[in-house]
Amino acid sequence: MRYIPVALLLILLAVPFLFEQKGEPADPDAPQLVIVTPHNEQIRWEFKRAFERWHEAKFGELVQVMWSTPGGTSEIRKLLISEYTAALQAGLSPGGNADLLWGGGSYEFTQLSRPIEVSVDDESRSVSVLEKIEVTPAWLASIYGDGMIADQPLFDEGHRWFGTALSSFGIVFNRDALAELGVPTPGTWQDLAVPEYDGWITMVDPGMSGSVTTAFEAILQRRGWSDGWRILRRLAANARSFAGSSTKGPIEVAAGETAAAVCIDFYGRYEAQRTRDAAVKAGLAGADAVGRVGYVDPPGETVIDPDPIGMLTGAPNPELARRFIDFVLSRDGQALWQFPVTTDGLGPRDFELRRLPIRRSMYGEDFVRFVDNVDPWTIATPVAAPNRAMRAFIAPMFRAMALDQSESLQDAWRTITAHPGYPQNAEGLVTASSVDDPELSRMLEEFDSFPVVPGPNGSSFDLGDVDTLAEVKSGWLRRGWATDDLWPVEADPTEVLRRIARRHFRAVYESIVATGRPAG
Repeated sequence: MRYIPVALLLILLAVPFLFEQKGEPADPDAPQLVIVTPHNEQIRWEFKRAFERWHEAKFGELVQVMWSTPGGTSEIRKLLISEYTAALQAGLSPGGNADLLWGGGSYEFTQLSRPIEVSVDDESRSVSVLEKIEVTPAWLASIYGDGMIADQPLFDEGHRWFGTALSSFGIVFNRDALAELGVPTPGTWQDLAVPEYDGWITMVDPGMSGSVTTAFEAILQRRGWSDGWRILRRLAANARSFAGSSTKGPIEVAAGETAAAVCIDFYGRYEAQRTRDAAVKAGLAGADAVGRVGYVDPPGETVIDPDPIGMLTGAPNPELARRFIDFVLSRDGQALWQFPVTTDGLGPRDFELRRLPIRRSMYGEDFVRFVDNVDPWTIATPVAAPNRAMRAFIAPMFRAMALDQSESLQDAWRTITAHPGYPQNAEGLVTASSVDDPELSRMLEEFDSFPVVPGPNGSSFDLGDVDTLAEVKSGWLRRGWATDDLWPVEADPTEVLRRIARRHFRAVYESIVATGRPAG
C-alpha cells in the first residue's frame, strides 16, 4: 500500500511524455521509437520521414518515430529527474516511457548523465537518466575528428550523450522595426542595451530554457561577470515581454511585435529564410528581397555548443534507439541540417533547417551544398577565463532582477535614461564611470549593483565578486551550508537566495525612482 502514492506520482509524471502521432504505420505491428525533444516541428518532420525511409531501406523493416514534446530542455530535465527519482524511491525499474532524449545543450545532458542517488530504508539506490552506450574510438573519430571545437567537447567521455549538431547564439532582428526606431542593425549584445529599444525586445526566462541560459552564459563569459550583467539588465529593462520558450522571440520579431531578441542561431536563420522566401515569392527584388528579418552572431561574443542525443535508461526499444543515433550522425542524417530542400534523396524534403552539422567530414566536399557557408571550426575560440560557477546563478538572479519585478526595473531604467545627464547617442555601455553628472553616476552605480548574501559564522558575500561565485554556489545552491542556519531546514536555498536578491533589486529600483522624482 505504501507504494500506491508513488505509483500515482509516476503516472502523473508520465503524462507530459505522451507522444504525438501523425498518421498510422503501414504495418500495425511496426516497432515504435519514442523520442523526447524540445525540437521544433520542422526538425521533427524531416528526421521522422528520413529515418523511417532509411530504416526500411537498410533493415527491410517499417518503423514509426513518435515524438514527446513536454517543453524546453530545462523543463524536460526536471521532469525526467523527478520521474527517475520517484521510481528509485518506489523500488521500481526507472524509465520505460521513451527511448531517446534529443535536443538542448551539453549542460543539460551532462546533468542527466550524473547518477541520481536516493536512500530508502537505509538502502542506497542510484541511476543515471541517460544510459551509457558502447562505442569504439574509430566510430567517434569518424564523426568528430579530435572531438573538440575550441574548448568544448563534442560528446560525453562516459558515452552517455553525443553531439548531433552545433549551435551558436545571437540576435534576430526585424529591419522594418529597426527603421521605425531609428537604430542601426545590431552587431553586438550591447547594441540592444540602449533606451531606443524600450519595449521592443523579447526576452526569455532562462529558468525555462536551457538554450537561452547558454546564450546568457555566453554574454557573461565573453564580456565578464560585471559587464555581462550590465548588458542583461538593460536588455531586460527594454523587454516587451518575457517568454517561456526560446522559440517565442524569433516569432515575435518576425511578426513585427518586437524589434530584436536573443535566440539560438537556427531559429534566427530559419525566420530570416522564411521572410526572404516570402519576399521573393511576392516578386520583390534587390534590397526589398532581403526580407524583413535578419540574424547575426555577435563576433567574438558567442559560444558554440553541441546539441546532443542520448538513450534513456530503461528505453523500451534500445536497438532501434541506437539505430536512430547512427542515422542522425551519418552523412544522410547530417545532410538534413544544412542542405537545401532537394528531391535527390539527400537533404530535407520540405524545410531548410539551417543548422550546422557536427560531422567533421561534412565541411569537406559537402560544404559547397550548405545553405549557410559557415564553418564553425574557423570561428570558434576558447573563452579566455571560463568560470564554471556562473551558470548556476543565471536563473535565480535574472528572475529576482527582472521577472519578479519587471515594471519596477523598467521604471528605474526609464528614470535613468530620462535624466538630463544621460548621454545621447553614446557608444558603448553607459555606466557610472562614463558619465559626469554625480547624481546620474550614483543612480547607475545602484542600478548595476549586486546583492550581498550571508555566509557561515557571520560572513557575507557580494555576488558581484566573481572570485567567490564557486564558494557561494557550493554553500548556497548545492546546500553545503545547510547546517549553518542560513535558511529554514524545509526551504529550498536557491529560492531563499532568490528572495534575498529580489529584496536588493526592489530597494535599488525604488531608490532610483525616488531620486529621479521631481521635488514637491
